[in-house]
Formats: sequence, structure tokens, C-alpha cells
Amino acid sequence: MGMMDDSPVCRSRRHGKIRAAEPSSSTPAQRDGDLIQSSDLDQENRSPLVRSRLKSAQRNVVINIIRLDSARPRRDAENYLHLEHYAALGDGRTVALSGSDGSLDWWCVPNLDSPPLFDRLLDPQEGGYFAITPREAFEVERAYRPESNVLETIFTTAGGKARLVESLNSGSAGRLPWCELARRIEGLEGSIHFDIALRLGHRAGTASPYMQNVAGHDVFHVGGVLGLFLRGSGVIIEHLGDNGATASLTIEAGQSELLAIVAGEDEPLVAPSLDEIDARIDGSDDEWRTWAQTVQCDGPYRDTLVRSALALKLLLFSPSGAIAAAATTSLPERIGGSKNYDYRFAWVRDAGYTINAFLRVGAQAEAKAALTWLLKQIEEVGPRVCYSIWGGAASDVRTVDLPGYRRSEPVVAGNRATDQRQHGIYGDIFETAACFVDHGNILDARSAEILVHLADQCADIWRQKDSGIWELAEEQHYTMSKVSCWQALARAVELAEAGQLPTTCRDRWSRERDRIEAWITEHCWSESLGAYSFYPGSDRLDASLALAVRFGFDGRDRLRRTVEAIDRELGCGPYHYRYSGADKEDGCFLACTFWMVEAKILLDQPEAASRAFTEAIEGLAPSIGVYPEMIDPVSGRYLGNMPQGLTHLAIIQALMSLQAGRG
Repeated sequence: MGMMDDSPVCRSRRHGKIRAAEPSSSTPAQRDGDLIQSSDLDQENRSPLVRSRLKSAQRNVVINIIRLDSARPRRDAENYLHLEHYAALGDGRTVALSGSDGSLDWWCVPNLDSPPLFDRLLDPQEGGYFAITPREAFEVERAYRPESNVLETIFTTAGGKARLVESLNSGSAGRLPWCELARRIEGLEGSIHFDIALRLGHRAGTASPYMQNVAGHDVFHVGGVLGLFLRGSGVIIEHLGDNGATASLTIEAGQSELLAIVAGEDEPLVAPSLDEIDARIDGSDDEWRTWAQTVQCDGPYRDTLVRSALALKLLLFSPSGAIAAAATTSLPERIGGSKNYDYRFAWVRDAGYTINAFLRVGAQAEAKAALTWLLKQIEEVGPRVCYSIWGGAASDVRTVDLPGYRRSEPVVAGNRATDQRQHGIYGDIFETAACFVDHGNILDARSAEILVHLADQCADIWRQKDSGIWELAEEQHYTMSKVSCWQALARAVELAEAGQLPTTCRDRWSRERDRIEAWITEHCWSESLGAYSFYPGSDRLDASLALAVRFGFDGRDRLRRTVEAIDRELGCGPYHYRYSGADKEDGCFLACTFWMVEAKILLDQPEAASRAFTEAIEGLAPSIGVYPEMIDPVSGRYLGNMPQGLTHLAIIQALMSLQAGRG
């Protein structure tokens, strides 16, 4: 504890500046052009772009159109692109990541948890990708269309300007029964020459792609995946083979050209016309906008909140109603580290928080579907930390033979957290049920019975050690886990008193709730820390305890002192590490920072909360609103899987609290 205070970077950040410990000696030509350096974020060194962005953020409006500083977004010597330069596309079944240089480097087909068709994200030399990139040096502007997940990238070269519009299409009646990736190039000024490359992935050496012409279509096969590579007449094919294709395109002002991939797995495939695919880009945009209009938030925070709600919507797996934690696997929590996990599963915690967020913004249908799915899993499989997005227990971990993002191994599929003991799931489930009821909804008898059994189980096991919210190997009496058990029983009592649960065991739940609170008060408060400790007898802190403010635990004075201690000891600039010592293991955990914002609002510190939120969001540039799990607080580089549902959930909760504080 206190080691963060010894860091020159973190010290300078705490005083309102984000400055490297030593000033950079590199010249502008030597600097990584698309990187906003730590020193660039210092007040006196900010570029006009950054100054403009910060002014906008201070008005509580986050700019989503980011003009990158470099003439060309740069991949490093090994062909990796920084994570902050990816945007996400989705269709309710899978998610693709599109880089700011026009290369789509991650896409699992046909489902979110399928093996990837494009995996250059984890295998930069041999992995699959689909790139549409200007031949000349270029500048980039990127933005999602307003209140939509249709993405637009404007490339500007010395010879002209063109727009790349990208969508994972839906149909007029909802999700299509196949995957349809559409990429439209529109000439805006002059002319631009594009190089086009399609390289099919080989599933870590387990599938050998091949291409053939069938009924006049270029058809590819990768394992069980069957796909079409479609394009307009202006695309000049230079090479077409089993592994993919290379092509070129010259686009003039006023012209447009479409390229598309239509794919499915182990089923007959429809071959739509280019006109149908093209029309579905704008139809999908309309569908996104229609959904976004149901989000209940007005005022200065709406744009930011809707962007995070749209990111969450990408993670809602429509075939089952499950909510995935993230769309990727094995993006490292620290470059070169081994803490690389597969997040394409549904965590109880993330699902519960997502349901709560959907309810708060008025997305009742999504909330109901996700709650129904969650309760069904608990009934059929039992309470687990996480589940398959199809239902059932998450698959065990297996290593995949890929080099990993920036050589960070291992690359894995599956997640063993499902079998951990985590008491936090009880609080998450009951908070979700209570939130569902608080919004005027009703629990059915079967759901009530499931919750009664869970409350009884929580009352029995709360004295046991567990792995805690951070899924640690060492089981302890983690303070946050005890708070979660208190939370579960407190909500169970409230639901019983509201007539939503049987009252048979209400008094028992009430007594156990009070015992838990007394135990925490006696064992978990540390006067030397001036805060609740990580676990009894520990001199360490846990940033997740900021959530105890939302849960309504304890007196405000101890929670206020705990929040202050977290800021003081775990803060690094605007961000926070998960717990004492985590700075040696991984980056700052973004959700923690936004939990802290929410806690400050609830503790009647609106100015501090608003300032903390602004500083955190401005430090996340140059993203256009797709955020990861973690960030390197020194370089500003993104870390961990993305888009990360928990991060966007925390942003929504913080924004809703800020909005409530305003009015």
C-alpha cells in the first residue's frame, strides 16, 4: 500500500496533470503519430485537437469524432494496431472490430463465441483480416452515425477524400439468419486509390481455407463456415485464391462501391444482391436509431450515455438473451503478461448490472429477456460465476496456438471462473430482481421460488471464504463479498415485504442480514487505513468497495473515508487500480473509476464527481466510444478485452447519477 504514491507519473496526475516522469526527447517525426503522448495531455503541451476535446468534455459533451494526429494510423513493426483505434460493429449475434486504417481484424462467425474468421488482432502475421486502405498517406476521421452502431471512417489523402461506411446488417424484421458484413466506399472529393486485401483465417492451424466459384459467386470455406465474397464492378481483382483475395479500387467524387461478406455455418446460404445488402446498411442504421430513441435520458449527458448503451446492445446475444462480458478473448491486462482471458461468456455480475442499466434507461424488453435467461440458468445449472452465452456452464480453458496481442500469451478459449466460489453473485442477482420490481414489474411464482432458495443458500454460506469479485486464486473473507451477502439478504427482505417473495423466511433473512453487518463492522474496518480493508487483518484496499455506497451499506462517514482512501492509495491520475498491489499486475480498471464517480455523487460530492468523470473520459481519447476493461495510466494505451460491458455499465450508472444530481 502506498506504492502508487511513489510514482512520479501518478503524483503529477493527482495534481491535475498527466505527465511522463521524464520529458520525451523524441522529435515530432519520431513520435508515434497516432498516439496522444502522456506529455501531450499536460495543459501547456496540448495540441489544438486535445484542447478542443477537453473543452468539450468539460461541457459534459464527449466528442465522438476524433481526428487522429498522424498522417497514417501506424501499425508497429509486428503489424499490431493500438486497441484504442478499433471500433465495434454488431448484429445481435456477433461483433467485429474495425481498425482506423480500414482493416477489420476480428470477427467470429457466425456467433460471438465461434472461432474467428478474422483474427489478425491476435495473429498479426498469419491471421485473417479484411482491409480497405488508401494506397497513399492519409488522415482519418471516425464516427458512428448519430445514435447508431453504423460506423463511418473518412480517409483524406493528397488526392481526395472518401468515406467508408461499415455495418453488420440486420433485416427489416430483425436479425438476419446469416451474417452480413457490408462495407460501402463513397467518393467525396477528388479521387483515392484503395488497396483491398481479404485473408481468410485458419483457426490457429486447424482449418485450411479454400475458395471456389459456385453459380457465378466466389465462395469460401473455412471449417464449417460457408461464405460469399461480394463486390461491385469497380473492384479490380488482382489475385483470387484459396486463402483470399487482393484487389484495388479507384473511387471518384460522387461514386460509391460496395464490398460485402455473407456467411453462415453448416447450413445453406442465401446469396443476396449487392443492392439488397447496400439498402440494409441504411435500414440497419434506422433500426439502431429507433432503438436508441427509447433510451430515456435527456440533457447534456445523452450522447455519451446512448453511446455506451449501444455498446452494451452489441453484447446482447439475441439467440438466447444472454449478455456477454466482452466480444474478444485474450487481450492482455498487461502487455507481455499472462493474465489473458476469454470474456465471450455471460457473467452473473455483468448480466445483473446490464439488466439494471437497461431498466434505468427504459430498455424494458432487453432487461426482461436477460433476467429470464439468467434465472433459467440458475434453475437449470445452479448459481455459477458465469455461463455459456447459449446456456449451461462455461467451457473449460484450452490454449490456442496463436502469438497473442503484442506477443502476450497465452491465447485461450473457455473460462474456468465458472467453478469458483464467489459470494458476490448473490448480491448481483437480488439487486437485479429488486431493480426489476422497482420499475413496476412483477416476479412470477417460479422466479420467486428460485430467489427464495438462493436467499436461503446465501444465509447459510456467507461465513465461508471465497475468491471475491476479482476472481482471485487465494480465497479469503473478502469484505466486498460479505457486503454482497448483506445486500442479497437486504433485498430479499425488501422483496418479501413488497409481496414479491413469500414471507416464510423473511425474519430469518433479516436476522442473518444484521449478523453480516455486525461481522463486517467488527472485522473489516481498519482505523489505521481509515477505510474498510480488502479482508480482515489486511492492510490493503479494494476499489470495488465504492459499490457499497450504491448498495446502501453502513454509515456514510465510513464509506466516505473509504472512498477517499481508494482515491489516495489506488488512484493513478483519473483512474484506479482494482486493489493494492494491482499496479504490478495489470492496468487501471476503468469500471472502478466510474464506480467512484457514482459513489461521490451519492455521498453529496457532485463537483468532485463531475470533475472525476470529465478527466476519466478525456483520458480515453482517441476512442470513439468503445472502451476496454483497463487502461495503462501512463501511456493511455487500452488493455484487456473490448468492448467491455462492465466499463460501459459503470459509465451509464455514473451518468445517470450525475443526471439525477443535476435535477
